Amino acid sequence: MTTSPPPTSEPPAAGRPSARPAAAAPTPSLPVADIVLPCLDEAAALPWVLERVPSGWRAIVVDNGSTDGSARIAADLGAYVVGEPARGFGAACHAGLLAATAEVVCFCDCDGSLDPGLLPSLAAPVLDGAADLVLGRRRPTTARAWPAHARLANRELARRVRRRTGLPLHDLGPMRAARRTALLSLGLTDRRSGYPLEMVVRAADAGWRVREADVPYTPRTGRSKVTGTWRGTWHAVRDMSGVLRGPRPTRSAGAAR
Repeated sequence: MTTSPPPTSEPPAAGRPSARPAAAAPTPSLPVADIVLPCLDEAAALPWVLERVPSGWRAIVVDNGSTDGSARIAADLGAYVVGEPARGFGAACHAGLLAATAEVVCFCDCDGSLDPGLLPSLAAPVLDGAADLVLGRRRPTTARAWPAHARLANRELARRVRRRTGLPLHDLGPMRAARRTALLSLGLTDRRSGYPLEMVVRAADAGWRVREADVPYTPRTGRSKVTGTWRGTWHAVRDMSGVLRGPRPTRSAGAAR
């Protein structure tokens, strides 16, 4: 991974993040929040996505081996660009998390299907200390936005996550927000499509307060590499199923509550 050194402070032991007071204004050297945008050949979508980044927030575009000039376009548009040569959605997301410096980190797809401009409202419960992890529940604006096979696979995975964690979740979408040090404390290891699900499962096992909020889901720009194809969806389901079959970790005795 090509990036700046990770923060020097050690993440806390895995567990529910400490309760926080209402968010104070960020220090001049830090953004309000960092937005991790995993990117593989998204040159056509990047201008709109980066234009929608809220003022005072920082876009971290993690280039995962693009061949269409995505990294150059992102840099020219003012994004902080990280190179992650190891292919995989989880590898790109985690590289962005390690490069982040803001107290709150958000994740969002880089294909134009989700609007980064909605992140302030999505992340507000985390910034205010009312929630530890907020997930965007995708609401398709047209049938083309979410192919039937991908929607059915997501529905089944969400059902299994509800049974595994007890959380009343309906979607395992990529738009989400949490505190950086708390995310690091989870010790996420999946570097493929199971990364988003592993985050939810480990957060639930650690006693985090997890919420959902509706977000519009529009047709992506360009060709889909995962949910738009049967093969990509099958690989994602396989990776996520592997996470669900994993053992339950033991909650840290000193977890903050």
